[in-house]
Formats: sequence, C-alpha cells, structure tokens
Amino acid sequence: MTRTPTWLHPARVAALEAALAQRILIIDGAMGTMIQTWKLDEGDYRGARFAGGYDASHAHGPQCGHDLKGNNDLLVLTRPDVIAAVHEAYLDAGADLLETNTFNATSISQADYHLEHLVYELNREGARLARACCEKFEAQTPDKPRFVIGVLGPTSRTASISPDVNDPGFRNTSFDELRGTYREAVEGLIDGGADTLMVETIFDTLNAKAALFAIEEVFDARGGRLPIMISGTITDRSGRTLSGQTAEAFYASMAHSRPLSIGLNCALGAADLREHVETLARVAVGHVSAHPNAGLPNAFGEYDETPEEMAATLREFAESGLLNLVGGCCGTTPAHIRAIAQAVHGVAPRRLPGDPIRDAA
Repeated sequence: MTRTPTWLHPARVAALEAALAQRILIIDGAMGTMIQTWKLDEGDYRGARFAGGYDASHAHGPQCGHDLKGNNDLLVLTRPDVIAAVHEAYLDAGADLLETNTFNATSISQADYHLEHLVYELNREGARLARACCEKFEAQTPDKPRFVIGVLGPTSRTASISPDVNDPGFRNTSFDELRGTYREAVEGLIDGGADTLMVETIFDTLNAKAALFAIEEVFDARGGRLPIMISGTITDRSGRTLSGQTAEAFYASMAHSRPLSIGLNCALGAADLREHVETLARVAVGHVSAHPNAGLPNAFGEYDETPEEMAATLREFAESGLLNLVGGCCGTTPAHIRAIAQAVHGVAPRRLPGDPIRDAA
C-alpha cells in the first residue's frame, strides 16, 4: 500500500489539485529578462546593507567586498520593489503560479559573490515576497487561487561530468555538497510560504537527485511535505540532457519522488521541445509541464519569438493533450504569458493515466 502524504498546507494542496483538475494552469515567465528592463546598476544590487560590496551585518568585512551586479537573487533583499513588480506583472497577465526569484540562491552560486551565508535568508525572503504578491491578487479574485513555486536551480556545477576535458575523473562538486546547500534552501523556501518546490532546469540528473534527497530530509524532519515539481532541460537538438539522458530516461530517474508534475524548460524553444514533452506526456503518471524559451537565442543572445508565435505553438501542445501546466522561460515576458494564457484558455488539461504501482496496491 502507498502512504498518504501528510501535507504541511493541506488546504493549499487541495486548492492546487482542484485547479489542475479543471484547467491548464499558467506558470509565469522569465525573471532575468524582466530585471534587465529595469537597467539596474551596482548601487541597486548593493543597497544600504551591501554598500561596500559585502554584507555589513555579517562577521566578514571589506576583504569580502565584491561587485554584486548580476546577482539577481540578492534583489529580494535590496530591491524587493523590482521583484514584486515583476511578480505582479505576471499575475496580471494570467499566471496561476509564481516562481520565486531564487534560481541561484545556493551556496555554490552565491560563492561567486562571497555571500554563501545568505542562502536561507534569500530563499525565505524570495518565497515571502512571492507569497505576498499572490495573496494581493487572491484578495481581488478569491475564486482564483495563486500559488508559489519555490525554485531550486541546478547550480553552476555538475556532479556527474568533469569540467576539465583533460581530467575526466575530476568533479568540482559532490553529492553531499549539493545536498547540504539544497537543504538550506528548502528550509528557507518552506519558511517563506512556498506552496510547492520545483527542482528545475535540470541538466545533470545527479544534481537533481541531491536536491530531491535534501527535500526528503527536510520533509522527514518537519513531519510534513509540499508537492514536488521537476523540470529538466534538453540541452540541444540531440534530445538529451547534458548528463546524457533522453526525456524517457530522465523521467525514469525521477519517478521515485512521485512528483506532482514533471516537465521541461529552457534551452530550446517550444517547437523544438515538442517531441520531448510528448514523450513525457506518454510515460508520466503525474502532471506534465512545459515552460520553454521564446525560441532559440540569436547572434546577440536575445530571443525573437513573439508572444503570438509562442502561444500558437503551445496551443497545439494543449490541443494534442500534452499539457497540465505551461509557461515561459528565457526571453519570455508578461506579454508572452498573457498570450499563452489566452491561447490555452478553454482547452482541457492532459488527462492523467492510472498509476500502475498505486493501482496494483
């Protein structure tokens, strides 16, 4: 027999599951793309607390000083008004789920800025900020609940591949290092009010397994859980993740966690992602998500696919019965999310197959 999960927030889980049963839910779009439109400078990233390029409230001093521009996760502390404005623009465009601005809020990624000690705080405040935005919109439309996805990014390191072509056995991180930083992040996301946890943009399955292990450790310690969402990334047209798995193999590696949803995001535009989303829709027991880029980047690293083009492609996904959740990744804006929401409106969500393990029990 399978164990009935003990939810930390049962009413919110029930609301999310009810919404998923009724319609295709809309995930928000790119955070980084929108932050760029604000043209923030070093001072914006530093604020008062980090004016010297280091954390004035931390034991370290000026020797830790570092340029902080580009550390978008830090903006939840120094420019929360900017992050809230982006969140609200996506909610206004029709998003049902907001992703926290915590993609790089791990000690591995924050080490680039000498701010490893902020991991818990960044994740807690990122979730708290998104939660406040959702509650603001829910107050206006109580019949349409909004949900916070606590984001756990892949980090800039890979546990299963050497970054040195001359030393195939070398690794610049380990399972235990990843597990530790993910656990700290998960604690912050839960305390900040996340409704779900999403391990996303997975290019290395071993990294994702470390995140899932850390999540389970936290759930066990707290005596309750949140729904888990998983989203991998097909890195090129070979149809495989960076660590070499096809979409079907990736699903097989992740299925043990019984995720609420599994899907794909980033790297490719919607058209190039379709066959891989179709594979997941065929094999997945749970819900299937897709939040692709706005096409492939051009020579300037920008994304050219218009909201109308992207929405038309994703509507075909929906009409083919492939989707339960849909949104956008790099290059997408509130205009893209609005067009996608309108395009899939009224299209029935993908029907969930029976769970052979559960049914056998």
